[in-house]
Parts: sequence; structure tokens; C-alpha cells
Amino acid sequence: MTDTQARDPQPPSTELSQPIAREPRGVAQARSLFDRAILRQAIIEAFKKFDPRVQIKNPVMFVVLIGTVVSLIEAIVHPGLFAWSITAWLFGTVVFANFAEAMAEGRGKAQADTLRKMRAETEARRLDPQGTEERVPASSLTKGDLVVCEAGDLIPSDGDIIEGIASVDESAITGESAPVIRESGGDRSAVTGGTKVLSDRIVVKITAERGNTFIDRMISLVEGASRQKTPNEIALTILLAVLTIVFLPVVVVLEPFGHYAGAGVSVVVLVALLVCLIPTTIGALLSAIGIAGMDRLVQRNVLAMSGRAVEAAGDVQTLLLDKTGTITLGNRMASAFYPVGGHSEEELAAAAQLSSLADETPEGRSIVVLAKERFNIRERDLGPDHTFVPFTAQTRMSGLDVDHRQIRKGAAEAVKRWVAEQGGTPPSELDAIVERVARAGSTPLAVAEGGDVLGVVELKDVVKQGIRERFDAMRQMGIRTVMITGDNPLTAAAIAEEAGVDDYLAEATPEAKMALIRSEQEGGKLVAMTGDGTNDAPALAQADVGVAMNTGTTAAKEAGNMVDLDSNPTKLIDIVEIGKQLLITRGALTTFSISNDVAKYFAIIPALFVTTYPQLHALNIMRLHSPQSAVLSAVIFNALVIIALIPLALRGVRFKAASSSAILRRNVLIYGIGGLITPFIFIKAIDLILVALHWY
Repeated sequence: MTDTQARDPQPPSTELSQPIAREPRGVAQARSLFDRAILRQAIIEAFKKFDPRVQIKNPVMFVVLIGTVVSLIEAIVHPGLFAWSITAWLFGTVVFANFAEAMAEGRGKAQADTLRKMRAETEARRLDPQGTEERVPASSLTKGDLVVCEAGDLIPSDGDIIEGIASVDESAITGESAPVIRESGGDRSAVTGGTKVLSDRIVVKITAERGNTFIDRMISLVEGASRQKTPNEIALTILLAVLTIVFLPVVVVLEPFGHYAGAGVSVVVLVALLVCLIPTTIGALLSAIGIAGMDRLVQRNVLAMSGRAVEAAGDVQTLLLDKTGTITLGNRMASAFYPVGGHSEEELAAAAQLSSLADETPEGRSIVVLAKERFNIRERDLGPDHTFVPFTAQTRMSGLDVDHRQIRKGAAEAVKRWVAEQGGTPPSELDAIVERVARAGSTPLAVAEGGDVLGVVELKDVVKQGIRERFDAMRQMGIRTVMITGDNPLTAAAIAEEAGVDDYLAEATPEAKMALIRSEQEGGKLVAMTGDGTNDAPALAQADVGVAMNTGTTAAKEAGNMVDLDSNPTKLIDIVEIGKQLLITRGALTTFSISNDVAKYFAIIPALFVTTYPQLHALNIMRLHSPQSAVLSAVIFNALVIIALIPLALRGVRFKAASSSAILRRNVLIYGIGGLITPFIFIKAIDLILVALHWY
């Protein structure tokens, strides 16, 4: 542990300093939108989904299926090109809707197949109560068993290290080639079944029930077929069902009305009208949109425990973000020497370098490098008569005893106490320099020799490039950002101002985090946060969106409703954007679906009664060739628009940070007005093609 860790208990990690935006990798290898293998399987699944037990889960498409059967019976009883054409395109409408859902599910199942390969049967070296090893199948392990793993062994199941430390290859899970250190007794003791031990020996206590390992849960999560609908999706499904029920009697009464008016109305035409009136487009794509939203998270190596969590991410109004590794790069680096008491900067640098020779942390190494760059002070041969003093949480200092010299560096208050114990008096200017460095957002380390304070080393925590712009974008969307840090309030305030966050919580404790989350939630806001330690578990459980790091403890992963396989806290911002993209996509396609029905009214309704009421010809603003071509053109467009929108449903509407009102205006303009105009163009084009082919 270093001097700086007394201020911020989260150890620096190279895993946390990755760029904000990263390409999908690992378990979630990116696939082309229409991968051939997925495409073939989706076509097969599209026909399997004709099972009424599957179709009834989607009320809109179930009505279309019933209409197709009615149209088929009518075509058999009264055969004709028109009846069979309508029946064929109604059948195609159901197939295309099934295909959209099957494509979304297929992408998840393909990822699940990759995971299943990792779940190959392995042997485990189980320890009995007497400590004797026995080799057993990994599938026979139960919660509480102890297993031994050495270099080259696959960890047989999820667990916590209770003895030892090892380098572990987690690339099969995360795609990250660099090994990670896992050790007992800390927040990085959790290990995942299927990962490989590269060095040393560890004893793992199994924490997963049989058949409920992390990989098992991952498989069930990425398979869209087992996905539960979210509350908003259920509500929209009910709304679509209500609209369908409303239009059903409207269409049914047209038959006796037509008979009374002396205009015979074909059952096939009535079915076509019903299918075109109900919101078939969004009904066909609704499930695919939800599944694809979870798939986009998986592509970022994030696993959501439920669709509800993804949806909640889109509604988040407060983000709690750790400072270290999320807002800053995580490794404080020495940037300046400030001498006091008449000492020179070079004298301070030389002493600071001596005290850091045994400090292998990035902070300690940076002090050695800065002294070399500024004054060409190189590491010296200390000889046999020297003693390195390690850092402890009690002393909050480290240093070196050599040639009757005692040099210490550490937290200012700790160094001042040590100097007083040596009979010295800290200079009055020390406090002013420490405060100035802290207000600048840096960490001050005091350096002393014997009873004499030499000065202060400034450790600067670098704010990530581009993070301020990300927070500005969050603010535009109405999201409040709060930085969480163990730093003192002065340092926290300076970093918060430089990064552009809206607020900060300094000297954060688990109780303080919980209190902050509850305060936000009591104000009606949804809260998202990240965490990796056991001390984060209560806050992760309380948050509406709790993202646990894969490198974290089992308690943290069980408390959160998402797991980030890359253990990159910055990804919380991406998760919120993906959640918002899901909601925007659903809203945009719902708007398009409802608005494109208008053109169908102008196509079919005049065609129904124009022979009896010639005045209705004025409504034929598209100047469609005949009543039959008008009906068929509308039905063909109704089917083809589903296929055309599948890529948009799977990829999602392009997300751009903006306020809710700006997003609403954009969607109304593009998908509302666009959905109103587009069908007029294409229905007319289809009509011209039918006439050119001499079908009508």
C-alpha cells in the first residue's frame, strides 16, 4: 500500500485507464448484422414461430395470423389471383415479424454457443476436511467446496480465493489478453470458472451452486429466447393490443354496412384492411428491439441481469462515478517539488527520491523519474547499511534509514507528527503549501529528514481527456453526475471542477453512498453507480442500475444488476447511452408505425366503397389504378416495411446526446412526418409496378 492510498482506498489499476470507447471483444465478439449462419437459423426459426402458443404472446401478430387463416379459407372457397395474393402477403407479414425476432434472438444464441464451449467438463482438485486432494468432475462441485489450482489449471467453478495469490488469464471471459492478479483477503479475491491460472498456487472456496455458475448465468442472459419483457414493453404491448381490439369491431361492422349500401365487401379485403389499420410494424419489431438492446450491451462486454435493468439505464437521472479510474487516469504522478524552511528544490528532490527507491507503485516510480529529469539525480548504491521503511495504514508514511539519516514521506499530518516526535518544529509555510496543492486537485506528500521538514511533493491526478465533454453531453440529457472519492473535500472540489461534474461526495464511506442514493431516489430520480468491493454491495443493491466490476467480489456482483466483464468503470456512461438508445428506438419505431397507417387509410377505404359512393374517389389522392391494386399495394407495403426496418431495430436509432424535448422533436420530424410521407411514395410505386406487370 502506498502513501496515497491512505487518502483514496481504491488501488490504481491499469484496467481502469482504458479509453472511454472500446470495440466489442471477448465473449461478445462483434458479428455482422446479417451473419450467414445466424440468417439461415433465423429463417428456420421464423417458420417454427408459427406455433400459436408462441404467436399468442404477441397479440398484434396473432391477429394477423388469424386473418391469414381466414383469408386462406376464403381463397380456397373463392379462388382468384387477388385472394391468393393477399393471403400470400399476409403470410409474409407474419414470417417477416417472426424473422425479425429470430434474428435478434439468433445473435444472442450465437454468443451463448461461444460460452458453452468454455463450459467444457474439467477436473477439479477438491480438498477434503483433512486437507487431502481428490480429483473430481467440476460438475460435481457444490457450494462451500475447497479446490486447489496451480499454474496451468482451469478454475473449475466460481469462487473466492481464501489462500494464496496468482496471476489469472481471464481472456476467455473478457477478451483482455493481459493477465490479472487475484489474491485472498481483498476486493480482488473473486475468480470465475473457466479462467486459467498462470502462476503460483491458490485455494478457492466455491461460491456457486451447481448449474448456477457465472458462465451458466451468462448463457441464460445472452439468449434472447429466455428474455423477460420489461415493464415499459409490457405496457406498450397492452396498448397495441387495445388498439387492435378497437379496430376489430370497426372492420367487422363494415361488412353489414357495405351489404346495406349495396357494395359487396370481400372478406379478404376486410382482413387486409384490419391488418393495415392495426400497428403491425411496431408489433412485429417490438420484441426484436428489446432483445437487440441487451445484445448491444453484451457487445460492450456488459451483462444485464434483466431487460428491466437496461430500460432503467435509459431513464437514469443521476450517475454516481468513482473518481479513480473513471474520471481520472488513476495513477497519480509527481509533477512538482515545493521546498520549505530555506531548503532547495534539489535537496528536496534528492531526499524524496531516496525515500521512494523501494516504492514500486506508479506514484513512487514517478518521484524517482521526476528527480532524474529535473536535476539528473540518479539512483545510488546505498550499501549494506540501510533499511527501507514500508508504508502502513497506521503511520501513513514510508521512507529510508541510511547512514544515520532518517527520511520519511507521506501524508502531511503524519509527517508533522513524526517531525514533532523527533524534536523538530514544522515550518509555518507547510500548511499553506499543502492547502494550495490540495485546492489544485492534487495530492500533497510531505518529505522530512529527522526533525526537519524539507518540503512537499505534488502528485497530480490527471483527468481523462474528453471526460468533460461526456459530462456536458450527460447534462444536456438532464442527467446529474456526482463524483465519489475518498479524497479530502479540497482535492475533490478541484477535480470535480476540472472534470465538469455537477457535484461530488468527498471522503466517501459506504454509509455516505447509501445516504446519497436514497436522497436522490426520494426525489423521484433513478440512480446508477459502479462498484467492485464488498463495501460497495449495499449501494449497488440500492441503486436502480448497479454495475459490478467482474474483477470485484462475489458480494458486489450478486448485489448489482449488471456485470462489466472489462471492469472499466467509465463504461457506466456507455450503459446509460445504450439504455437511452433502446428507449429512443422503441419510441421512434412506434411513431413511424402509427403515422404510416394514414396512407393505408387513403388506399383501402376509398377502394372499399368507391363503386357505390363515387365521391370517395376524391380520397384516392395517390391515384391508385384500381380498388384491387390499391388494397394489394397497401398490404405489400405493410409487409415489406417490416423487413426494411429490421436493421434499424437491431442496430438502434443513432444516439446523439440531447435534451428530451430535442429528441422528441427529432423523432417527430424524422419518424413522424417521415412515416407519414414515405408510405404514400412506396404504395404508389408498388401500384405502378403491379400495373406494369399487368397483374391489375
